Amino acid sequence: MNMKMKKLTSLCGCLLLSMCMGVGAMTAPLSAEAAAREKVILDADMVDLFDDGIAMMMLAESPKMDLKGVTIVIGNTWVETGTASAIRQLEGIGRTDIPVYMGVNETVRKDRFANMKEEKRIYGRGHDSHLGAAGYPQPASWQAEYRKNYNDEPVMNPQKEHAADFIIDTIKKHPGEVTIVAIGSGANLAAALDKAPEIAPLAKRVVYMAGAFFCEGNVMPTSEFNVWIDPETAKKAYRAPWKEQIFLPLDVCSKELMSHNDFKDLESRIKSDRFKAMWESHYATPMFRKDPSFKNYIWDVLAAAVAIDPSVILESETLPIDVDDQYGYGYGQTMGFRGAAPEGAQNAKIVYAVDRAKIWKMVEDVFNKL
Repeated sequence: MNMKMKKLTSLCGCLLLSMCMGVGAMTAPLSAEAAAREKVILDADMVDLFDDGIAMMMLAESPKMDLKGVTIVIGNTWVETGTASAIRQLEGIGRTDIPVYMGVNETVRKDRFANMKEEKRIYGRGHDSHLGAAGYPQPASWQAEYRKNYNDEPVMNPQKEHAADFIIDTIKKHPGEVTIVAIGSGANLAAALDKAPEIAPLAKRVVYMAGAFFCEGNVMPTSEFNVWIDPETAKKAYRAPWKEQIFLPLDVCSKELMSHNDFKDLESRIKSDRFKAMWESHYATPMFRKDPSFKNYIWDVLAAAVAIDPSVILESETLPIDVDDQYGYGYGQTMGFRGAAPEGAQNAKIVYAVDRAKIWKMVEDVFNKL
């Protein structure tokens, strides 16, 4: 090789090395930023917009969160309906990269839905007559629900893997890093724990919207819907040895309401036809339009907000907790023990007050993108 060729080769080598170092310098901050984002799984009985849908979009759009997937469980809706809803909303915000997993579509008691109305007659009920999925027939498929509810064809599909398996795989792949935001029944978590009980101490934390610890219930005098629909799976989930459990129960959710002014403000922010249609078909919309004094709960939004920014918690108490899974007056009641707790009860942080201004800013940020 002559001298000119040696110099040219040396120059090319320096340029290549410089380019590689430059690329590394440019990509390093991005990698660090990605690594700093909180890995999260949303386990939900999904509905359009308030409240599960907004919770999902808060997690999907937050720069602090890495939403690894959305797992659908029975509760407010059948899994088919919840899957269609999750997919429709993720499509609407351009996040088809977030996978959706179909999960448990039944309760432990096989006659649970058939007996709900009779249970309310015998034991009384709370201020809410909600029956969730028990109030309508199970759909033929998630695709049929999508077409019926949105008069359109889906762009994305749910994953083939079962929700419980996805929860197990994700926690094992990222030990100590995954937060679960559980805003439906306990069925998917219970199914995951049945298959792999070792995942509980490997998760970072679980944030629930569930329970009524020191206040009245909603669907029953002592019980909150997410627990009452399937108390046996709730008990299994809450008694698992998670590193940390945080509850946003009715004790705080009953205080945080959406007013008529809030409703009008959020409505004015929606730009897309897709979400305008969801807003119009939401059960609360005609109530707000008819009665200026009407207010509505935002339940699951609080759990998403706490996962994104735990500093929104203003008042809480850590106690051993448990669930009454014995059929009777207290079926589905959650209890916090300030005295001696039953064997097997795990500690949990029960939230009593939150920073509404911070939470509402998160909600507004979502609506600004709809």
